[in-house]
Amino acid sequence: MWVTSSLTTVLTPTAVALGNFDGVHRGHQQVVRPVLQSAAIETGRRASLQGEQREIFTDNATEGNQILSQAETTGRPYPTVVSFYPHPQEFFTGQPRALLTPPKEKAIELGNLGVEQLVLLPFDRELADLTPQQFVEEILVRRLKSQRISVGQDFRFGCKRTGTATDLQAIAATYGIETTIVGLQICSGERISSSFIRTALTEGDISRANQLLGRSYTLTGTVVQGQQLGRTIGFPTANLHLPSEKFLPRYGVYAVQVKIENGERSSEPGNIIPSPIPGVMNIGCRPTVNGTAPTVEVYLIDWAGDLYGQTLTVSLEQFLRPEQKFASLDELKAQIQADCDKARSVLK
Repeated sequence: MWVTSSLTTVLTPTAVALGNFDGVHRGHQQVVRPVLQSAAIETGRRASLQGEQREIFTDNATEGNQILSQAETTGRPYPTVVSFYPHPQEFFTGQPRALLTPPKEKAIELGNLGVEQLVLLPFDRELADLTPQQFVEEILVRRLKSQRISVGQDFRFGCKRTGTATDLQAIAATYGIETTIVGLQICSGERISSSFIRTALTEGDISRANQLLGRSYTLTGTVVQGQQLGRTIGFPTANLHLPSEKFLPRYGVYAVQVKIENGERSSEPGNIIPSPIPGVMNIGCRPTVNGTAPTVEVYLIDWAGDLYGQTLTVSLEQFLRPEQKFASLDELKAQIQADCDKARSVLK
């Protein structure tokens, strides 16, 4: 996938799905579908692009032009998602906004759907002040050379969010661009939205969050050195360093599946553990040892090896219990064992 935050390095022409797409949930997937269909990607080209994924964040015009010159010129539009970074709410409020899918995760999830390009428009005062007409003319027509557009029914754009999805459709039509407006998506009688997914995660309702997402909610981070307390009680944990903007679910203990980015060979000679690996994850401040800052730690069940520096992707499958303080490390050890036993039954 080609990822850029500069309109000078965009691959054109484009078929554009437009929105924030935080979470890339089942509703977002329906908005993306029309641009994938319009691109009519031939089997050979699709296979080639899947075999060479790009996750590049650059404003370098020279590098972008090199990619452009290497691209196959088929005349058909690149399936493209146009999003905003930072999130518009963060820009207007000045407050950091936790994201279900920070930029790199968003790129991966969109790439899995078949999107070939992610354009992260820098959301600044200049962009915020564009009228709906100017946004369509300057961004979608002149810079992106859009041939088709897809948006959700509740999409708003332009200065003070004055533009609606139907306004976009009407303005784009004057340039001969077809716009698909995708209706609100419903799951089990509930609207699918990033806000509802955040609420479910905050409540520890993982099954509901995963149902709305259409996949398991994941945390991806690098293993860093912690206090190594787990080693002293027989449960060595991997301490994950996550992107600062990653949305964390309810504090507590979870049954999880873990994928190791660079392989799953354990410390036992010749022993290779298949991925994913079942595990137990704790999110919280570790009150038993008087912790103050929140940490994310995962114990890989029946696995041993050196994980420092490795990238782990942890899929949340079930909330097991809230965070609690134990009277002793022995009580904590007994509870972790019980958590592992329960996780085994959940994940088998």
